[in-house]
Amino acid sequence: MADSSYLKWPFFEARHAQLAQQLAAWAARHIAHDHGPDVDAECRQLVKALGAAGWLRHAVAGAENGGVGEQIDTRAICLIRETLARHSGLADFAFAMQGLGSGAISLAGTREQKQRYLTQVAAGEAIAAFALSEPEAGSDVAAMACEARLESGDDGGHYVINGEKTWISNGGIADFYVVFVRTGEAPGSRGISALIVEAGTPGFEIAERIAVIAPHPLARLKFTNCRVPVAQRVGAAGEGFKVAMRTLDVFRTSVAAAALGFARRALDEALHRATTRKMFGGVLADFQLTQAKLAQMATQIDSAALLTYRAAWQRDQGENVTREAAMAKMTATENAQQVIDAAVQIWGGLGVVSEQPVEKLYREIRALRIYEGATEVQQLIIARELLKSAQA
Repeated sequence: MADSSYLKWPFFEARHAQLAQQLAAWAARHIAHDHGPDVDAECRQLVKALGAAGWLRHAVAGAENGGVGEQIDTRAICLIRETLARHSGLADFAFAMQGLGSGAISLAGTREQKQRYLTQVAAGEAIAAFALSEPEAGSDVAAMACEARLESGDDGGHYVINGEKTWISNGGIADFYVVFVRTGEAPGSRGISALIVEAGTPGFEIAERIAVIAPHPLARLKFTNCRVPVAQRVGAAGEGFKVAMRTLDVFRTSVAAAALGFARRALDEALHRATTRKMFGGVLADFQLTQAKLAQMATQIDSAALLTYRAAWQRDQGENVTREAAMAKMTATENAQQVIDAAVQIWGGLGVVSEQPVEKLYREIRALRIYEGATEVQQLIIARELLKSAQA
């Protein structure tokens, strides 16, 4: 039986524990850890299922837009991602990208944009994507080269986009993309704007599909004189970088929660193997080396969980959690990598057989140490915040 004792921690309210328990029961009935060969089709189906069941309502803000509350509840987002990741990495991905892809609209969109896009996202009727990274601008967002030229007109004007984006999750299956482009109001990060580009817009194409070790929809996007109405801009001109960072602040802690879900599943699998694998007249769990490894795994999970839900709770209290979210993301993903590696070792030869649960987890966790800010970037953020406090 999966451990859920952490739901009694003071970070949570009764509604959070109820949410996690209800989702766990739903996921056990509707989500399989395995997935078929057509990842695109399965991802679309998962979005529909999550929307129909009401879980995607937690990924958007505003009851009038289909959301649960006026603000996104970070603790709820984290619990949902942790629970889904425990059952299926692709299910977690499907949920997370609905939130991240539409997050800029939740935070800074106009009333019309929210009603048009968020209601569909919450219902699972439209798939969202967040297009920030470029071939030469990943961790260094301010180095982006994809640009949009403003053309005035009686209809309010258009932006003409030229350039590329890459490593875009949901690339190829999304119905709309929030694309961050250089619009030139000022140098560096102060001259970036966010634009909503719908799939099928002339001048916008999926240039390449990218295959990775844990399959999910991923692509390189290309824009060639792609015209987008000014009304599709999210937030003010030149404020795109701030919008992107605010969006990542909401969802970065949830990456830590997804890592927790993977790690908890790995510990469950390790415990099952250790208590059932017969060896030398007993079972694997009889050996002190195995017990020490299990103890270390459990401690790594709890330490990461405490940092994760501290950051989520603080954000829900309205606090700035730049440092705390970075600590949570770094610790949870790095610890989960170690926990999953230990689970593979406990499973022995079967641990490296393709499509075995721990082998799949081994592939799933690796990307989390890179996306939404690699571990090294989190270290820089934490140090920067510490130095800022010391100098104040």
